[in-house]
Amino acid sequence: MNSFPLLSRIATPVQLRQLQEHELTQLAQELREFLLQSLDQCGGHLAAGLGTVELTIALHYVFNTPDDRLVWDVGHQAYPHKILTGRRDQIHTIRQTGGLAPFNSRAESIYDAFGVGHSSTSISAALGMAIAAAQTQSARKSIAIIGDGAMTAGMAFEALNHAGDIDANLLVILNDNDMSISNNVGALSNYFAKVMSGRFYSTMREGGKKALSIVPAVQEFARKTEEHLKGMFVPGTLFEELGFNYIGPIDGHDLPTLLSTLGNLRLLNGPQFLHVVTKKGKGFACAESDPIGYHAVTPGFLNNSAVAKNTAKKAPTYSEIFGDWICEMAALDERLVGLTPAMREGSGLVKFSQMFPTRYFDVGIAEQHCVTLAAGLACEGLKPVVAIYSTFLQRAYDQLIHDVAIQNLPVLFAIDRAGIVGGDGVTHMGSFDLSYLRCIPNLVVMTPSDEEECRQMLYSGFLHNGPCAVRYPRGVGPGVKINATMQTIPFGKGEIRHNGKDIAILAFGSMLAPALNAAAELNATVVNMRFVKPLDTELLTQIASTHSLLITVEENAVLGGAGSAVSEYLNAANISCPLLQLGLPDQFIEHGNPKELLAKYGLDAAGIVAAIKERAKTTSCSPL
Repeated sequence: MNSFPLLSRIATPVQLRQLQEHELTQLAQELREFLLQSLDQCGGHLAAGLGTVELTIALHYVFNTPDDRLVWDVGHQAYPHKILTGRRDQIHTIRQTGGLAPFNSRAESIYDAFGVGHSSTSISAALGMAIAAAQTQSARKSIAIIGDGAMTAGMAFEALNHAGDIDANLLVILNDNDMSISNNVGALSNYFAKVMSGRFYSTMREGGKKALSIVPAVQEFARKTEEHLKGMFVPGTLFEELGFNYIGPIDGHDLPTLLSTLGNLRLLNGPQFLHVVTKKGKGFACAESDPIGYHAVTPGFLNNSAVAKNTAKKAPTYSEIFGDWICEMAALDERLVGLTPAMREGSGLVKFSQMFPTRYFDVGIAEQHCVTLAAGLACEGLKPVVAIYSTFLQRAYDQLIHDVAIQNLPVLFAIDRAGIVGGDGVTHMGSFDLSYLRCIPNLVVMTPSDEEECRQMLYSGFLHNGPCAVRYPRGVGPGVKINATMQTIPFGKGEIRHNGKDIAILAFGSMLAPALNAAAELNATVVNMRFVKPLDTELLTQIASTHSLLITVEENAVLGGAGSAVSEYLNAANISCPLLQLGLPDQFIEHGNPKELLAKYGLDAAGIVAAIKERAKTTSCSPL
């Protein structure tokens, strides 16, 4: 840490607040360089954090954290916050097994006021803290820091509307790093921000309101005059109408302006809204020019002048398989439209968006709207394909049931990141989709076991005249060759992939490969179930009558999952056969290496073999 003389002195914000203001610019330089060097070792989310270095320093310098509550939305931009709040020497472990959490976690630090990971929760949470402070007569401040992308979610505006209505003591900071709301940044706007956040302006503004309240007509004229004059310099009319005092936009990399403005706002009561413009990737030229590519990086990226990539030809990921399929399908059927809630790159839709721009809809971080929009499109004869992560589909559960399934509309859900996802951790694991999907009437649920099956299931689901979900994992599959021809898979039909005796492993989706490896040691039958709903009950009846122990294996929570569906059928059909259900336990799965996590929870071949051998001791199976 010798190359970071100021940063090495800061273990907590207490030490930060002991620095002189003129030292903070150097601290920002050190913090940015330290972040770059640290992530070059371990990888992680980079560009967003580089853009919030000055803002993070200013917030902890002005406010008395952790007593004052900072609520960071999502958490991609909170790496500098972690470094300044006692986790500097552990930042190189972020997202790794046993290391720092990828996002803010209350269990990890008292400075993490609220656990995050999904977008657009910060204003609601901070408002709750502000209300609690008022009810307990506490003077602590509540601050929500939300990105411009997160402002596309209706939840953010619901919270703003409520905060303005109850006149809460809440500061909302909009970190605008894409010029998506305004590019009105510079000396003039910084000057107006200082003026409008100052005590004199605030006192005159409130005093004038009281004086004019006895003459309603004059008061209304003054209000409109203020609104129109202010609107000449700032794009804050919307937030003012919601009951907030809008300040900004200001340069989020100008520390003196940040400190002055935040210092003024700390003295004000009521709902305050500060618009800060930052540059994603600030201070690292590659990230500034390609903030999407450098949103997250792999170790060793500093030596490459570009995001670290393996130039060797790689096996296609499931996301890429989906991306290729949707382009081919769109060329065959002009009714196809593709939708995603701000997951174009992650879901594999870049090529589709370029080839079919008028049939591509990125709705922003608005999962509820995305699903109901798809329902509306389907009502008019189009064939919507919703590309969405398993963990994000949870946010649109009511729309999935109410707007799609009840009306039995032909919407295809391409559900990416199902099962264990790795470094993004507990908030991003796709642990629950089989459980929350299979209980919905009219919905078909398919689990491809390899690349070829994924492609053919997408095709089959698209042709189905009703709602259908194809859920597939993150990353690459087992390496099965993809057939260029598209053909349908018989609905509700599994297939026997290996014949054995006594023991039958019923594998769902990604668990087929480890199940086959386990079967080689156990001489067990392996069934590729393929469908969670409808189940292949005919095949289940046959397998149960010829084997003395059944094992279901799924990369999903055991509770309510595919194994539960098998158990329910056997019970309803009065079929007596011992059943062992393997899957994820009744707990939230933490971040870590996916292979290590699968092994930890007994979902690799060795774990499956061990669990079967243990269970076989209590059944009539032949000795193993």
